[in-house]
Amino acid sequence: MPDLLELPRLDVGATVDADLLVLDVNRRDHQNGAYTVLTLGNATGRLQSAPFWSNRETEVAGIAKGSVVHVVGKVSSFRDAKQVEVKDIRPLLADTVDWSSLLPSVGNVQPYWERLDALRTGITAPRLRAVLDLFYLDDEFRQRFEQCPAATAGHHAELGGLLRHTWEVAYLGRSIAKVYRRADADLVVAGAMLHDIGKLESYRWSGAFEITEAGSLIGHVALGMLMLERRLQETEPAPCTPTERLILQHLIASHHGRLEHGATAVPMTLEAEILHFADNTSAKAESMTTALGSDELFQGDALVSARGHWTLDNRKVFRGSSDWGR
Repeated sequence: MPDLLELPRLDVGATVDADLLVLDVNRRDHQNGAYTVLTLGNATGRLQSAPFWSNRETEVAGIAKGSVVHVVGKVSSFRDAKQVEVKDIRPLLADTVDWSSLLPSVGNVQPYWERLDALRTGITAPRLRAVLDLFYLDDEFRQRFEQCPAATAGHHAELGGLLRHTWEVAYLGRSIAKVYRRADADLVVAGAMLHDIGKLESYRWSGAFEITEAGSLIGHVALGMLMLERRLQETEPAPCTPTERLILQHLIASHHGRLEHGATAVPMTLEAEILHFADNTSAKAESMTTALGSDELFQGDALVSARGHWTLDNRKVFRGSSDWGR
């Protein structure tokens, strides 16, 4: 996307004249009156607007999260954070814009498929491999899987994010299982490849990233368990035993680790425990990377962020580094 406006790299004083996605609408009260701040973004990143005070409220009336707007303005700075002072904002019809330029993306998905398929084809247990092949040899599944985000906001919230996150969890989980020899590394990889399949039914990404009705009412953990159950029931002869089916369902059910975090069961096997921590590591490491690269969190050249990031339990982050004498 050579002509795409790179929002994170814009300097103060730069002109903005572009189609942007409204990522958030924040209406606040202030002693000087109510105001509205928009978070605007495209495939390169995001940038907040300067406040629309009450005398400009009609300009943003009807603009909601997920709206696409054409923005004309200039980048300014307030308390060492960049913002865009909007001179003109105009809503656009969703079917008139190039969504690939507005939504964040991992880019070329082929390297992630090659790595994930290498882990899958390396599984030596034939029944375990057969269960995975019910999904991963299905062209329609692969097409949707390589497009789906891993979240609507937060870690891996990008086109192809689910594929990248799944490869990370599979690689991390397999590495941990290789250290703890009593763990079944093939089973951990299989669990990683199945743990988030429910997000295909929990999210939609044809426009802005959104949670579907099924995602809201049931959640991706339960949806993934149902997807696995349907595939197994449709397959004759069954590719695995009833006990093996329970083991795989448990990996999906418990990968969030705790009931209050969305798991339907706590990990009760070594492989489930490893899968949970591999999943959490992928999510938290990505969230930390995002926070460290966010100019919105830092004031000037400060090494410690001015505020915490919501994906990291509102922890502040530290940008200090060293070459350690390299």
